Amino acid sequence: MTPAEMEARIVRYGDLQPCKTAFIDAHTPGSNQKENFTIIGGGVSESPDQHVHIGIPHGFNIGAAGQPPKCRNSLHDHHTAEVFFVLKGRWRFFWGRWGNAGEVVLEEGDIFNIPTGIFRGFENIGTDYGMIMAVLGGDDAGGGVMWAPQVIEDAADHGLVLGEDGKLYDTQRQQKLPAGMKPMAVMSDAELAKRPELTTAQVLPNHVARYWDLYALADKKPAKVVGASGVLRDKPGFEIDFITRGSSTEAKHSHPYPSVLMPMRGHWRVNWDGGSATLAPGDTMSVPENLPHSAVPSMTGEASLYHVVATGDPAGATWQSET
Repeated sequence: MTPAEMEARIVRYGDLQPCKTAFIDAHTPGSNQKENFTIIGGGVSESPDQHVHIGIPHGFNIGAAGQPPKCRNSLHDHHTAEVFFVLKGRWRFFWGRWGNAGEVVLEEGDIFNIPTGIFRGFENIGTDYGMIMAVLGGDDAGGGVMWAPQVIEDAADHGLVLGEDGKLYDTQRQQKLPAGMKPMAVMSDAELAKRPELTTAQVLPNHVARYWDLYALADKKPAKVVGASGVLRDKPGFEIDFITRGSSTEAKHSHPYPSVLMPMRGHWRVNWDGGSATLAPGDTMSVPENLPHSAVPSMTGEASLYHVVATGDPAGATWQSET
């Protein structure tokens, strides 16, 4: 791979292209200032306005959400894993039918493998624009988004209708559902009754990992964060490792599936046979399968990196949500 070929597989934080009309709550007050980013894979955007930076299938999707203070993302769910880590700011995550079953506040670097089967939302409770990065299981990201009924109802009051084809139609733009097209059906009471209302005490121990704990665990070798033997035990079709200066190495390695490097702190130099590149926090780099490479800090100071790699396992429900 030449440096130019690899640069095409790097999405720089400053080059991210946001979409402000990605989802059904784009006009709903309190949610109408959020920006969504589809970095790797097709994502789950419901809008044709969404820009896809890297469309190469990886076995998972990488996305992001950027929001100003007090802006929230509405209650939704996916069929496959949704793992977030906080890149910038302070965020409150909440879940349940009405968003009041439980909640947790995450700081920069913290990571959350949210159980499937529950509605979840999040809001920026910091004082500046915040950004969270997301990994979604499967190439089709679970087949889209499932919204809490009240989200669909509120959106209709502000001109947005979701068709049964999974696409948004904006009546403020004089858009109408095509002939024969029905609105997306809301979940029935019977379907809603099957969804558990997990408490904070049930969710935190198995699904949340704090940045400084991972930093300590990764002092000499990478810490397995999400995986069958990870801090957050799961097998969602990908694994996530956490690497620091102490656990990085110049020795090159490769994977049989595509992998992704996402710096959290510090600058990282990625070397491969054919070139090198330097990554900064917020950058996302897709490394091709079977390409020997290494990643080491390029400057002194705090350095940490999230590493995502496909495993070939089928994407599906989180382990804990099945028990």
